[in-house]
Amino acid sequence: MHAYRTHTCGALRAGDAGQTARLSGWVHAKRDHGGLLFIDLRDHYGITQCVFPAGSPAFAAADAARPESVITVTGTVVPRAEGTVNPRLPTGEIELRVAALDVQSTAEVLPIQVAGDEKYPEDLRLTYRFIDLRREKLHRNIMLRAGVIASIRRRMIDAGFTEFTTPILTASSPEGARDFLVPARLHPGKFYALPQAPQQFKQLLMVAGFDRYFQIAPCFRDEASRADRSPGEFYQLDFEMSFVTQEDVFATIEPVIAGVFEEFADGRAVSPAPFVRIPYATALAEFGTDKPDLRNPLRITDVTAHFAGSSFGLFSRIAASGGVVRAIPAPGAGGNPRSFFDKLNDWAKEQGAGGLGYITFDADGAKGPIARNLEADRAEAIRTACNLGPGDAVFFTAGPPDEVWKFAGLVRTRLGTDLGLIEQRAFRFCWITDFPMYELNEETGQIDFSHNPFSMPQGGLEALNTQDPLTIKAYQYDIVCNGVELSSGAIRNHRPDIMLRAFEIAGYPAEEVEARFGGMLNAFRYGAPPHGGSAPGIDRIVMLLAEEPNIREVILFPLNQQGQDLMMGAPAPISAARLKELSLKLDLPLKSKG
Repeated sequence: MHAYRTHTCGALRAGDAGQTARLSGWVHAKRDHGGLLFIDLRDHYGITQCVFPAGSPAFAAADAARPESVITVTGTVVPRAEGTVNPRLPTGEIELRVAALDVQSTAEVLPIQVAGDEKYPEDLRLTYRFIDLRREKLHRNIMLRAGVIASIRRRMIDAGFTEFTTPILTASSPEGARDFLVPARLHPGKFYALPQAPQQFKQLLMVAGFDRYFQIAPCFRDEASRADRSPGEFYQLDFEMSFVTQEDVFATIEPVIAGVFEEFADGRAVSPAPFVRIPYATALAEFGTDKPDLRNPLRITDVTAHFAGSSFGLFSRIAASGGVVRAIPAPGAGGNPRSFFDKLNDWAKEQGAGGLGYITFDADGAKGPIARNLEADRAEAIRTACNLGPGDAVFFTAGPPDEVWKFAGLVRTRLGTDLGLIEQRAFRFCWITDFPMYELNEETGQIDFSHNPFSMPQGGLEALNTQDPLTIKAYQYDIVCNGVELSSGAIRNHRPDIMLRAFEIAGYPAEEVEARFGGMLNAFRYGAPPHGGSAPGIDRIVMLLAEEPNIREVILFPLNQQGQDLMMGAPAPISAARLKELSLKLDLPLKSKG
């Protein structure tokens, strides 16, 4: 017999009754029923109930075993007594009547309990992550993650992609976040950067003629934590394809993404391919965000023209001064009490808005403070534009065009939630397309790249030379699911002349571009195919499938919100000798005396 186990703790069934079995695992829970001691023994695969009759040789050792101690038990598989079968466990029809118990290691008193659903502070959980990972929900999430990655790999290979690994030590690149820098000991004063993404390398693979590349790529960005973004590092399905248009990229990756979600959906609906395409400008106008949640059926409508020159003075003046008025429909909300509208008005003020005006509709027409000061035909035109009827309502936001869209999006989300309109148990995908190539930096007033700097501008070199940069669109796209951005991608700029001009507009002189991206530019001078790709985030895919609101719940060993690894003690100071070896001196900020 094997020294530790003949079966796992999830393997034994009723057909195994009468066999001698040996199991090893952790003491999950203990129950003393007076004369009988029960231990639920847990391993990676499941739980088996073990029974120790009073007076048996193993009883005393079992009684002394603390929760989470690791033990090996040997005994006979027996059917459970009538009325004691546990249908919630795959092993629930049997138990192991133990004849011998060996303690492999003893657990100290636990800082967090594994059994049960008690909640603990996140920092405590991260400090003892190796214990936290034993808990059922987190263990299940991590196994889901492994299954998703395996499924993605299989589907990408089936689609003709080849997996390559790209360097981790590389050069700094303007990807929109701070790099993590690594001092180069052999080159004093110089630094490697950890890759924010394998962007240049995957493009170089296309130049090298490999045609279809992918990897489950680690990416490193020194940026703040959010619920859907892990500080420090994250993983993405990075892929690139040669001789493709934007639609080719969509058609290739949609079956992979949809297939993975369908495989792990557990009865939830998944958008079929092809996914909806929404231009960036339309997304802002109709959804108030470039990450629209299509489970919410509400659409924002421009009603500026219906208030222009109207008797409702506030909105009329806004329209006359170049502002806009957006309407957010609220089907079924017209019959709600006044408190419903007052609560939303108070919420709007908390968001920094002046308030939230509205009109309700009944069989007699428009009602409410705005309706009393607006011509009836204009109110009717608004009702028609928003496709509303008796019992419905509509809310309004107004102001400068570059400010209104965002608050309108918040109102849309709030109404969809409060009115119970969000589709449940569904994954709804869309592509956001036609992103602007450039944007104005609010701090410097200079033109910056708004997305990936290596994207091909729509219209090519002619557009860069003849158009206002802020009007140029790029072959850039995001894939969004349920309001979560899964991926950014683009058709790449594969021509040196177009690339140099694109960077020049963003304030990078040719010599700087040559210095920072000379490897890729030089490669393009020797024949580069048109190519494009994307990089859906693994962490966010798993987060959606697991229905977890926080991305740290689907990562094995995440950093906390301050970018610290509380379990391993990172980041940590290093010795003066090590700093000298790296030719570094510290210039630390002065500590506050307050």
